[in-house]
Amino acid sequence: MNNVKEGISTRNIVFCAVLTAIVVILQFFGASIHLGPFSVSLVLIPIVIGTATCGTWAGAWLGLIFGIVVLASGDAGAFLAVNVPGTIITVLLKGIACGFLAGFVYNFVKKYNRYAAVVAAAVVCPVVNTGIFLIGCRLFFWETVVGWATELGFANAAQYMIFGLAGGNFLFEFALNIILSPIIIRLLSIRKKAQ
Repeated sequence: MNNVKEGISTRNIVFCAVLTAIVVILQFFGASIHLGPFSVSLVLIPIVIGTATCGTWAGAWLGLIFGIVVLASGDAGAFLAVNVPGTIITVLLKGIACGFLAGFVYNFVKKYNRYAAVVAAAVVCPVVNTGIFLIGCRLFFWETVVGWATELGFANAAQYMIFGLAGGNFLFEFALNIILSPIIIRLLSIRKKAQ
C-alpha cells in the first residue's frame, strides 16, 4: 500500500478504520498488562502500521484515538486526580505526536528503503510517546512525582521517572514495536503482491 500513490483512498480509509478498532481493543486489553505502575502500550504497533500504509494523517489519527482511549479507560486516573488539564494535554499530545512524527520519519527514510523506514518509525513512535509522557510529568505533575519517588525510596524524582514510571514499559514497548511492526508490514506487502 503506497501512501504516495494512493493518498486518501477508500482502501486506506477502510484499513485505517480497522486499525482504529484494533487500537481501541489493544488499549483496553493492554490496560490489564502492567510493567511497574502503568500499563503497556501495545497500540504503538498499529500506529506505526497505519502511518506506513495509510499515511502520516492516519498515524496522527490513530495516536489521537490511543489518547482518547487512555483517558476513557482510567489508565491515566492517577494523573487525572492531580491535574485534569495537564493529563488531557499530555495524553492526547503524546498520542498524536508519536503517530505524526513516526509518519514524518517514515516518509523521509522511505525514499531510501521502505523497510528501514518502518524500523525508523517503529523507533520514533515509542521514543516520542515516552518522551512526551516524561515532559508532561515534569511540567504538570512534578510535586506529585517527587512525592511518589520519596515514598518508593528513589534517590530523586528524575531517577523515579526514568526507572519507575517509564523504564520497563518503554523497553517492552520499544522492543515489541521494533520486532513486530516490520514483520507485519512485510506480511501486508506479501499479501498485496499475491492479490
